[in-house]
Amino acid sequence: MGREFQIEFAGEVADACDGDAHSAFAGIDDVRQGRALISQAALNAFLNGTSGVLLVVGYAAIRAGKIAVHKALMVSAFFASTAFLISYLIYHYRVGHVAFQGQGWIRPVYFAILISHTILAIVIVPMIIVTLRRAWLERFDKHRVIARWTLPLWIYVSATGVIVYLMVYQVYAPQP
Repeated sequence: MGREFQIEFAGEVADACDGDAHSAFAGIDDVRQGRALISQAALNAFLNGTSGVLLVVGYAAIRAGKIAVHKALMVSAFFASTAFLISYLIYHYRVGHVAFQGQGWIRPVYFAILISHTILAIVIVPMIIVTLRRAWLERFDKHRVIARWTLPLWIYVSATGVIVYLMVYQVYAPQP
């Protein structure tokens, strides 16, 4: 591809042996060789975090009576989460399983976070769709009923996704 920058999903796996896959940002040599400026795992965490922030700000907007702002922020959170899910599935299809390297007392903490995150991430998808559909159809009474459950679970899933990323790829990253 010449000097164009490209995201190297598979390159992260090959680079895992020397630790490059677990660095959030690529070095200047990586940029010169056409590698990504940011790892896909870090991009996924960014999208997850962005979704969480949009959700919190969107909630504040509706509490302040700013319906149009709320709508825009919630739709943006949906698109950020959708982009995350697509990127996450591609990443793990290409890279496979990435093992948690932490040892001792942190392992059960990590797995408790990961298991709750995973279960709720599966549960939240249809809840998000139903919540957005009810708002789209202007069935706000029913929208509010499910949104009271959807919002905190969605925020939890977004936040724990970032925590899992930090634990796997930053704090307890595999040693070269």
